[in-house]
Amino acid sequence: MRILYLDCDTTRADHLGCYGHNRNTSPNIDKIAKEGVMFTNYYCSDAPCLPSRTALFTGQFGIRNGVVNHGGVASQLRIDPNRRFRQHYETDSLFGMLRNKGFHTVGITPFATRHSAWYFYAGFDEIYDTGKRGIEIADDVTPTALKWINENAKDDNWYLHINYWDAHTPYRTPLEFGNPFENEPLDTWITDSILKEHQKMASPHGALELAMFSDKFPKDYPRQPGRLDNMGDLKRLYDGYDTGIRYVDTHIGKILDALEAQGVLDDTAIIFSTDHGENLGELGIYSEHATADYPNCRIPFIIKWPNGLKGKVDNGLHYNLDLVPTLAELLDIAPSSHWDGKSYAPAILDGTDSSHEYAVLSQMAHVCQRSVRHEDYLYIRTYHDGF
Repeated sequence: MRILYLDCDTTRADHLGCYGHNRNTSPNIDKIAKEGVMFTNYYCSDAPCLPSRTALFTGQFGIRNGVVNHGGVASQLRIDPNRRFRQHYETDSLFGMLRNKGFHTVGITPFATRHSAWYFYAGFDEIYDTGKRGIEIADDVTPTALKWINENAKDDNWYLHINYWDAHTPYRTPLEFGNPFENEPLDTWITDSILKEHQKMASPHGALELAMFSDKFPKDYPRQPGRLDNMGDLKRLYDGYDTGIRYVDTHIGKILDALEAQGVLDDTAIIFSTDHGENLGELGIYSEHATADYPNCRIPFIIKWPNGLKGKVDNGLHYNLDLVPTLAELLDIAPSSHWDGKSYAPAILDGTDSSHEYAVLSQMAHVCQRSVRHEDYLYIRTYHDGF
């Protein structure tokens, strides 16, 4: 059994072709969707980066594992008074569970360094930190991945986790890649009159302060405007974000080609997902993942599983923290009492509805919000606006 997890930071579901985007951002990701199951109502329980990946890693809500913020006490795993010689994450976290099952686990990611979240490495046999604390471009990641695939892909029972960052602000795809969307229009909902209203707002990552409390970005990021004075600036922002996704997709194509060259692509399980989405004008916020709303907490999730369904779309409500119990069921691993999630393995294997009745979502790093997603509704309560 071989498993590849493509973890592409800050990727909005609705900016992928397979999820209905009108721009051709994701031809290789779209191919994976055609070969597997695509989930349309998949959510990170806790946004943004550190809380989301901690929930993914632990299989627990942030309110239980303790990580709901990017700093302070609320950015640390809660102390376990029942801890024995080893922390239980060594055997029942996402990576620890797989290693305990006999998988050789490999991570290509700077995530632990970026957030001082060293527990994220628990359960990996090999770690390749790409060294730029999340300011990587795909060129910094793919060579390491291709080298590992060329040397090891034919082995059995491995899990490879590849972490790309190109869609994360500041948008920084190399200029020589060009702009695939130069002649393509913006989303129709955002108009000049809406932008003018946003320019009146004072907020971190508002239209006139895209660098949080400043309108200045280093000259190293020519695709990233510091402020939005007109619709041309807005288009530059959108194009920079979508080009980042397209650039990652190009590199995903290289990964898939390498697996095919090794003769293992067809029987390798492939997972594509992210940690959260991105504000692109919603609630007046840009180039940030700052709210517990639909664009931020709804994330893409695609899984191609050997003997699983192909070309299936699942519309049920699911969390990212559901992945741990799901993989456990698919791999015949006993469930853990530490997990909060619910397995959706039946949805992958035979299309059985495995969804939640509702989903509770949290954002406590930029603002303090909790929301409830149910039926066709999203109820948001803001406890603090973050300003």
